[in-house]
Amino acid sequence: SLVKTEFRVGEYGNCLIYGDYERSIEVIQNIMENAIKYGDGKNISINFSEEEGCILFAVSNTGCTLSENDLPHVFDSFWRGENAVKAKGSGLGLYICRQLMHRMNGDIFADIKGDIITVTAVFRKV
Repeated sequence: SLVKTEFRVGEYGNCLIYGDYERSIEVIQNIMENAIKYGDGKNISINFSEEEGCILFAVSNTGCTLSENDLPHVFDSFWRGENAVKAKGSGLGLYICRQLMHRMNGDIFADIKGDIITVTAVFRKV
């Protein structure tokens, strides 16, 4: 069966951010792969915002089956939610992302609203 994913990218502009180029790509790639791997394939969106001298890169996807109780654990090493049973993975992706973001003086966090999960990477502006 053919899955049609609605993929939306919000408005963005050019700016300089602190961080290592390769590691920043690694974080963004991991967040996007998770949206594809663990979502229901219906909607994925990328949004950019600016807050307190930072650029927020947020990836949202529908089909989240994690509970609010699971949310604090998504950045733990080797932790995998019940929704990960059918998907291959080590449980290290978001843990590594958090380590990399902290090394670049940034942050990463997740939020669930209904069946939508949003993972946001926070990059400091130059």
